[in-house]
Amino acid sequence: MILIDRLTHVYPGTRKLPPRTAIADLTMEVREGEFTILSGPNGSGKSTLFRILCGLALPSGGRITVAGHDLFAEPAKVRRILGVVFQSPAVDKHLTVAENLRIHADLYGLSGRDFAARRDEALAWTDLGGRLEQKVDTLSGGLARQVELAKVMMTRPRVLLLDEPTTGLDPASRRNFLAALHRLQKDKRMTVLMTSHVFAEADDVDRVAVMREGHLLAYDTPQALKAMIGTEMVVVQPADPEAFAAKLRDEQGFAVRRHGDEIRLEETENGEGLPMLERILERYRPEIRSISIRQPGLEDVFVHITGRAARDGAPSETPLQRTGSR
Repeated sequence: MILIDRLTHVYPGTRKLPPRTAIADLTMEVREGEFTILSGPNGSGKSTLFRILCGLALPSGGRITVAGHDLFAEPAKVRRILGVVFQSPAVDKHLTVAENLRIHADLYGLSGRDFAARRDEALAWTDLGGRLEQKVDTLSGGLARQVELAKVMMTRPRVLLLDEPTTGLDPASRRNFLAALHRLQKDKRMTVLMTSHVFAEADDVDRVAVMREGHLLAYDTPQALKAMIGTEMVVVQPADPEAFAAKLRDEQGFAVRRHGDEIRLEETENGEGLPMLERILERYRPEIRSISIRQPGLEDVFVHITGRAARDGAPSETPLQRTGSR
């Protein structure tokens, strides 16, 4: 549904700053009917990519097609099938839910029975029943976000783009918003591309893309990404992380990865973690504050992938990128 082909974007330099490459030769595809999350650290290029996909910026080079239409040569055709939820709220909090929906409908020329039908259809999957006459500023953050989604859904988009839509929401509001979004996506078989830095949000999606410094480091299912660092990992919090990591490498021959105050021994399979844990405790117990075995999550994958790229000095293509983005 979305095909990004060798996309590049370079921000021009100034007298004080050199040019900066935000996206470097990026190629990936988002399949029809799939829910994809785009993640990456600050400065990874995901916000620039989102602006380009929305039509708010033109790239320095490359090509994007949406449902077979060239985004840059046929923007009007793409806009007809595209819905966008920006990170900053785009509803008037001083108006009611119904008034916000009415204004959006007017912008798209929807009126009469057509408007009523689309409004009811857009609200059907939400938790906004009985709240149409409430002002948006009286709603919880999650319900206010649902108003934005309902507004966008009145135009019946085939592709939905969301830029970190849960930013600023409390955990309960975040869960409710995401539950509504997943219900909608499954019901409509809509293609969804959402940027996020909350890794728990990616567990139930179809694919996760990880970017760093404008490069696509990995792109695959959550399960495949987790499998790349084994089915379990030993995590140690020592008194002196730097010195302890050196001991495990030099004295035990372990492949270790440091993340903050944690030392992680990854790429282990079921059953391997316990003997490793016992071996470490037997030799280094006085130096250890805590030690555990756990299954890797997507945050661990993110640390593994982006950390490896940083050490290698360049975010080169990985096997996951080749298999995941075809």
